[in-house]
Amino acid sequence: MRSVLLDPGALRHELTLQAATPTADGLGGHAETWNEIASVFGLIEPVSANSIVRGDQALETVTHRITIRKRDGILSGMRFVKGTRVFAIVTIHDPDESGRYLVCRTREDGL
Repeated sequence: MRSVLLDPGALRHELTLQAATPTADGLGGHAETWNEIASVFGLIEPVSANSIVRGDQALETVTHRITIRKRDGILSGMRFVKGTRVFAIVTIHDPDESGRYLVCRTREDGL
């Protein structure tokens, strides 16, 4: 198996890793509260962009590949935040099964 060669200096974007906690809204439903889990550094690479028109509104979706150093506890459904940008984590995998990096496929909505 070929090892992924990545310059550690490429992991230069500081990202906040967040997880959602459901909070009762008092009416039988719930709202999500996002809590900071960790601050990590990663490489953000755009992958694709789509525009879907529904009704009179265009919905923009951009997908990114975010590479970070391996850490436990990252799950799909979590998100990365960088400033005002929010990247929802869709999938996570170890690209070469070496335990050094994780590659997260993410979705950034509403650009």
